Amino acid sequence: MAILAESPADRIHSAMPRTDTAKLELATPSGDHRTRPRRRGRALDMAILEATIVEIDKYGYAAFSVERVAERARASKASLYRRWPTKVELVLAAVYDLLRDPAAAADTGSLRGDLLALLRSAAELLAGPAGTAIRGLISDALRDPEYAARLRNFTRGRSVAAMADIVRQAIERGELPSGTITMRQLDVGLSVMRFYFLTHGGRVPDRVIIEIVDEVMLPLLHAAAVSQP
Repeated sequence: MAILAESPADRIHSAMPRTDTAKLELATPSGDHRTRPRRRGRALDMAILEATIVEIDKYGYAAFSVERVAERARASKASLYRRWPTKVELVLAAVYDLLRDPAAAADTGSLRGDLLALLRSAAELLAGPAGTAIRGLISDALRDPEYAARLRNFTRGRSVAAMADIVRQAIERGELPSGTITMRQLDVGLSVMRFYFLTHGGRVPDRVIIEIVDEVMLPLLHAAAVSQP
């Protein structure tokens, strides 16, 4: 089985643990960060990324404030800009930190179950601050081709890798024959769901997820697998 998977864009913080937004404090920051205990290194990086997600969740992308992020993370603006020179890079890093590791993809025992689990997990992420951030990032990316390319790599990289793992599991279980699934074929289902999210707003309904799996992803994967010489 030869599966083409696209590597994620160059990101500094790919090895960092994911943030649990439910545990983050949403209180408005106050006081001078210079009078409080200082964080350094990885601890500071994580504090900044967590503060970024809280900022997005509380104020949205358009009203995003680097100053408030720095205050909440007990950091200086200079320390933020040394790590992430632009708002786009900071928000991308924070959203990336929320993503599941593709290696942790669910194994439900069936191809259909795995696909549903993947799309439901992605829909859950989009329903929170990560989805708010992605909407804003797309708006910025439309004005900057370089950011647009980075955002495409960001949104497709891990999803393609996760799909590749699901297909491999299906082949090992005998649900799909060995063959070649292209990167474009791996990306179709999640792209359809992302388009629905961007054009409809709000949470992606579960009925839509089921329709994408049953009417798009499963027929495509089976057809692509059996069409190999």
